[in-house]
Amino acid sequence: MTPQVWAAVLAVFAALIAADLVFAKGAEGLRAAAVLSGLWIAAAVAFGGALWLWQGPAIAGQYFAGYLLEKALSVDNIFVFVVLFASLGLPVRLQRRVLQVGVLGALVLRGGLIAAGGALIEHIGWIFYVFGALVLLAGVRMLRPGPDPGAGLIARWRARTGAAPLLAALIAVETTDLVFALDSIPAVFGVTSNLFVVFTSNAFAVLGLRALYFLVAGSVRRFSFLKPAIAVLLMFIGVKMLISPFVHLPVTVTLVAIVIVAGGAVAASLWRGRSPR
Repeated sequence: MTPQVWAAVLAVFAALIAADLVFAKGAEGLRAAAVLSGLWIAAAVAFGGALWLWQGPAIAGQYFAGYLLEKALSVDNIFVFVVLFASLGLPVRLQRRVLQVGVLGALVLRGGLIAAGGALIEHIGWIFYVFGALVLLAGVRMLRPGPDPGAGLIARWRARTGAAPLLAALIAVETTDLVFALDSIPAVFGVTSNLFVVFTSNAFAVLGLRALYFLVAGSVRRFSFLKPAIAVLLMFIGVKMLISPFVHLPVTVTLVAIVIVAGGAVAASLWRGRSPR
């Protein structure tokens, strides 16, 4: 993509972020979070539609597969954020401020990681298979039961240093996103090597994370099948990357797999929540 296209897309993101901050300023509660989350999803779909008309169905399909994968993986961030904010005793008002700043920092951080990953793949071809192995191991690791240690570490660090809850929470959010980005960005490279598609799919998923957090945080424990589903998706992408020299799986297969696995996990979790104990 030309520098002019990149500049135009970044300007669009800046406008969307400004509109989100203005709209969210006086918006509270579950209904507002649902509206904001819906608007971010609509913006992501509209961008994909424009990409389809501009670059064709192949690139648009890669974008939608990358976006859905990142959206599913972002739910795992929410699981951790819920634990972190609870361990720090952070009120909802401060949670909103932390996520506003944290999401912007995460976008910049991921942009740098995507650029670095693209440069590595371009100049060191075999690094792609290292990424595939890392994604596969991330999925296997996610299947292992056990509590997330981050909340306890942050709480103890805050107790020792006397850091304010807001600062401790912001550091925790950025650190958590860095850890997840090291898994999710290589996974998206398993869908497409187009840096423009990788960045825009990541950006739309990350920028909608704050609204999604307040939409599902209260009921995140209900989605009991989502974490293993995310692990399965990571393992699928990892295997796909590793076997790519021998077996080519079209992006439509990846897109269908993401929809079936993630959608099935959400549906099964909701059904289990309705079933009598």
